[in-house]
Amino acid sequence: MATTTDSSLTTTFADALRLVDFADVTPPQLNQRIIEAINDANSYLDDLETSSADSISADTALADIIEFDHINLAIDRSWGILSHLNSVTSNDEIRKVHHELLPTLSAFSTRVGQHQPLFSRYQAIKEDRDFFASLNPARQRATELALRSFELSGVALPKEQQAQYADIQSQLSTLSAKFSDNILDATQAFALPLEDAQLAGITDSGLAMLAQAGEQYKAKLIEKGLKSAIQVQALPTPYYVATLDIPVYLAVMTHSDDRGLREQLYKAFVTRASELDSHTNAQGESLNNADIMAQILSLRTQKAKLLGFDNYADVSLSTKMADNAGVVETFLRDLAQQATPSAKHDLEQLQSAAQALGIDELQAWDNAYVAEKVKQDKFALSQEEIRPYFPLPKVISGLFKIVNTLYGIRAQEHSNEVSRWHDDVRFYQLFDADDSLIGGFYLDLYARQGKRGGAWMSGFQPRYDYEPAGTASYNQLPVCFMVGNFTPPNGDQPSLLTHNEVLTLFHEFGHGLHHLLTTVNVGDVAGVNGVEWDAVELPSQFMENWAWNNQGIALISAHVDTGEPLPQDKLDALLAAKNFQSGMQTLRQIEFALFDLLIHSATPAPDYQGILATLDDVRRDIAITQTPDYNRFANGFSHIFAGGYAAGYYSYKWAELLSADAFSKFEEEGIFNPNTGKAFRERILAIGGSQPAKVNFEAFRGRPATIEALLRHSGFSEINSANDIDEEV
Repeated sequence: MATTTDSSLTTTFADALRLVDFADVTPPQLNQRIIEAINDANSYLDDLETSSADSISADTALADIIEFDHINLAIDRSWGILSHLNSVTSNDEIRKVHHELLPTLSAFSTRVGQHQPLFSRYQAIKEDRDFFASLNPARQRATELALRSFELSGVALPKEQQAQYADIQSQLSTLSAKFSDNILDATQAFALPLEDAQLAGITDSGLAMLAQAGEQYKAKLIEKGLKSAIQVQALPTPYYVATLDIPVYLAVMTHSDDRGLREQLYKAFVTRASELDSHTNAQGESLNNADIMAQILSLRTQKAKLLGFDNYADVSLSTKMADNAGVVETFLRDLAQQATPSAKHDLEQLQSAAQALGIDELQAWDNAYVAEKVKQDKFALSQEEIRPYFPLPKVISGLFKIVNTLYGIRAQEHSNEVSRWHDDVRFYQLFDADDSLIGGFYLDLYARQGKRGGAWMSGFQPRYDYEPAGTASYNQLPVCFMVGNFTPPNGDQPSLLTHNEVLTLFHEFGHGLHHLLTTVNVGDVAGVNGVEWDAVELPSQFMENWAWNNQGIALISAHVDTGEPLPQDKLDALLAAKNFQSGMQTLRQIEFALFDLLIHSATPAPDYQGILATLDDVRRDIAITQTPDYNRFANGFSHIFAGGYAAGYYSYKWAELLSADAFSKFEEEGIFNPNTGKAFRERILAIGGSQPAKVNFEAFRGRPATIEALLRHSGFSEINSANDIDEEV
């Protein structure tokens, strides 16, 4: 009954990695493979229904589960490829196949989650105490998580309610995909040709990006029949066009002297996919996400009620480290109280600088611009001055040196020897200290058309072993995709990163290491799989610390032309500015997290106006700056409406506490101490989801987590102490 992966999806480059031949996969082909794999899996479930689970022994039950997991590998692989392509090279054909499969995938997933014979096999394993105790910890943990997943999939519901649950899941999968489509289409629909007078203040690198966007805009005009080739040729060269792609958007918002242009671009960005956005998709349909958001919340609430929960936040938190919504809300509000004095100091600094720049009343579209002026004045730090010191090849090589020192691993590029989905993509193998192959990873780091915004790591292929008695074994090493939307190369010059982009690269690489360095062979709990959502950001945020350390920066910086390392004065300025605006940034993250928690805790679920009202209420409680009435941030909040962060966006701050506390051990013992690195690798990265995250953290740190390191790293301790002194005086 086992189904192995189609050989045409692999290359002979490294059999253990089972790499995808992207030149040999098409959407129709993937569609066929997914349908065939689902049919095989359904046939296996049909067979299980014909046998009596009551008389099945625990060892037979485990054999059935392992066999079913292996059959599912073909689904996960083909669907993983299609989903990935839909994110990084989206076009009408890929999107159509992807979306048409969503109801089928949802129906299959629901059937698995409500399949009584399969559920009974997991129960048989857990109830046979001696047998369960004999299993390795990874298999025990996978069994426990599976039983919980069955409960949250409605396995105990009456048939009529199971059907209702299945319908809800199907609708949610379709609505989430539509939400993402609308954001991508709205982002790419906006293009604003600029006059020469609007370019004042924009840096050379920013102008280069605007010119690149202009060339793409010209091509679109011809493609859509809006202008002839002759008409396009008559346009100026370079032709500067502002877009909402993040590198271009930030180049304007941070440096443009034209306040009207900044306001125009800001309004376009924060009203994407809302009732204030007049753009349509290729079919002429509105891109407004308002109704979609309300439907998603309503369906999630219905799902929660079916499962016996009061609200969807309780469903979400049932699988996380945090005990309940009250604990999370208290954590967020307490942190907001700690951050507010620093945030007020930040705001006063910006307001004072704005006045000096002739801006009487600081507005949202002024913040990045004024903040950059303050950095230049207070810290003698300009992002544009330090950008040439962070060419992407140097940053990557330095990053590899850092992880080699910490974990004894080395990366080796083989981009020209493997099939890739785009010429910009790079591929690397990862080796251990003994030269054994650990796994592989792809880097796709530049912004482009057809690619969704943001940055992410996709744990496409987990570490996995399948060795049934009397049957050929199947083993695979972990492979992941690490994706960003960084500033692209310009001509012969490599991509030059801002320090924020450096931090993003380190962040995603931390996720990648969590996926790759696992020693667990049970796929459901290998790497990031099975890790509580509010702990999964620990390794990623932890990795950012080395991009803030002077020794780490020395390894990742070298001037693109001279090779000169980042000069001491610029290094000092960069480190001095580490906590610049950290108070306001923290309040902003808490604002998002609390909004997310509250709309998912509300019963009944809020409609669109209720969603906006909740966000306004949170802003009144948390924010210290005014937000324009037209701001529709929620309409583009993909993390919670189209990602896995629903009632879980707080995870970033929760995990930041864990990561700061974990890094404090390196501060105590040496940030490049290989013994401390070995301990972090063995007790957190290698364990993955095979043990609860709390157990892993305390095994590494030797105690429960505390908030002190987070407050210190954020600079709040100093500000709050200073305020205390003032009050006492």
